[in-house]
Amino acid sequence: MADTVKVGVLFSCTGPYAAIGRDCRDGAALAFEEAARGDGGAVSFVPVHADPEGEPRAYLEQARAMLREAGCRHIIGTITSLARKEVIPLVEKHDGLLWYICPYEGFEANENVIYTGPCPNQHLMPLFDHLLPRQGRRVYLIGANYVWGWEMNRIARDLLRDAGGEVVGERYLPIDETDVGRLIADIRHHRPDFILNNLIGPSSHAFLRAYRALGDADPAFRPEVRPVVSCDLTEAEIGEIGLGLSTGHLAAASYFGTLATPENERFRARAAAAFGPDHRLSAFVEGAYVAVHMLMDAVRSAGSDEPAAVRAAVHARLFETPHGPMRIDPRTNHAALPFHLGRIRDDGNFDIIASRPAIAADPYMTAPRDGGRSSLRVVS
Repeated sequence: MADTVKVGVLFSCTGPYAAIGRDCRDGAALAFEEAARGDGGAVSFVPVHADPEGEPRAYLEQARAMLREAGCRHIIGTITSLARKEVIPLVEKHDGLLWYICPYEGFEANENVIYTGPCPNQHLMPLFDHLLPRQGRRVYLIGANYVWGWEMNRIARDLLRDAGGEVVGERYLPIDETDVGRLIADIRHHRPDFILNNLIGPSSHAFLRAYRALGDADPAFRPEVRPVVSCDLTEAEIGEIGLGLSTGHLAAASYFGTLATPENERFRARAAAAFGPDHRLSAFVEGAYVAVHMLMDAVRSAGSDEPAAVRAAVHARLFETPHGPMRIDPRTNHAALPFHLGRIRDDGNFDIIASRPAIAADPYMTAPRDGGRSSLRVVS
């Protein structure tokens, strides 16, 4: 094996969803720094960074440069499903591995992708299992006008139909759209039990700010009455919305920075030393950190950075992470992940109000339902 292994790090740290990309970059950087300081053996891992600025074509061009020119065989990155789907054919062509850490809409399993972020049976399904009996079954669906919003809301419609629920409204916005006045007016007219938010970036931030103003004007739309719930909103974006403006709303994730486990306490201490004590940790920081360490451990175990050998080493290992032990299913290349439901606090962190142990990924949603409602543990 070569003395130096180059690893592509491909996240948009500028552009419409820059806050997410910066958290991903920070988590990856922390893992690389730990490897450089520690006993990494005979192999040095060198990150090759690029910033596509949220442009799908730039993702493709920069991934090509990593694979062809820089000599990377592994890329940690892409955020949106549009970018991931743009890059995958190139990774396949070069027989590389893409390590994808973000929550996504499922219906994909690729030999050249390691999926360490959750799919719908790990975020949306347990979210509805918990929320529908408690909050109500009249739901308003909003989403980004691309594959994430379309597919997540399609799945939500199916889940609501099976649960005897009702979609009272459905609207889509471009990622950079911030004129949400008509959307707010329509929600006020329909008065749903809750809103499922699959918007991304500036449109999501503008909506949550406007919904806060609606709640201030009409107490029937305060979060304790009609909450907004998300499967992709984390600590990374709360500052972009404005501290206090999204307080009380809900989000599903496999990790929150407030997770109370010994493993996460140790991770928080390392992150505080690197980023400062006030840095809010998100699933994107933790996800990138975990993916880089998984890759490095698998390369050392395989004795090679050859993707097939690394993939086999990943399948054979149980990885210790801040969110708990994690395995990658060799049938799907997806991680088994826990479910947590968090409520946003004034300080931009989350109180975890319900949890479920690690759920095996079912990206095509082919497994029979397992009565998940009763297996959720309400925390507070």
